[in-house]
Amino acid sequence: MSISAKMVKELREKTAAGMMDCKKALTETNGDMDKAVEYLREKGLSKAAKKSGRIASEGLVESYIHGGRIGVLVEVNSETDFVAKNEEFQTFVKDIAMHIAAENPLYVKKDEVPEEVVEKEKDFLTKQALAEGKPEKIVEKMVEGRISKYYNEICLLEQPFVKDPDKTVGELLNEKVAKIGENLSIRRFARFEVGEGLEKKEENFAEEVANQIKK
Repeated sequence: MSISAKMVKELREKTAAGMMDCKKALTETNGDMDKAVEYLREKGLSKAAKKSGRIASEGLVESYIHGGRIGVLVEVNSETDFVAKNEEFQTFVKDIAMHIAAENPLYVKKDEVPEEVVEKEKDFLTKQALAEGKPEKIVEKMVEGRISKYYNEICLLEQPFVKDPDKTVGELLNEKVAKIGENLSIRRFARFEVGEGLEKKEENFAEEVANQIKK
């Protein structure tokens, strides 16, 4: 397929790799943006990828409280205390805390999801697909596609960023790594919602948070 300048520019913004490297990555992956990002990482051409191996043990713990109903604590690490005091880094951490309040992820990234959780979801999706009358020969492929969507729903780095749904939280993180110049890592978080786990009147506080953030 034809690789446009807009596609090259978008990939460069995501990875901070060189223009020619971005064009080659898109050509090699037939214009698939996600595969092109992975291609650059594997080739060591993404600045974010080059920094990812460096230890990030400084950073911030940020809190976000929404209306006294939802509370979030999140730890985001940087390599140096100097960056932890940087205004852009601090704004990024606050945005991540608000995103967690709004979107309620369960894990930071895919490899944190327990295997038994994945297998249970696959079993459920397989039975669902068969109940829908789908041919057995295509059920496996369908389940893999739905598992990918499942990861997008429960993993923070895979979720569309609440303030800009055109990019994922992971892509936003890579942009900040390239711009700030240090390895950054969203290490862990905890989210609390009043009455969570108790029987109560149906109220969607997470949706309320998301709507307010987007205004």
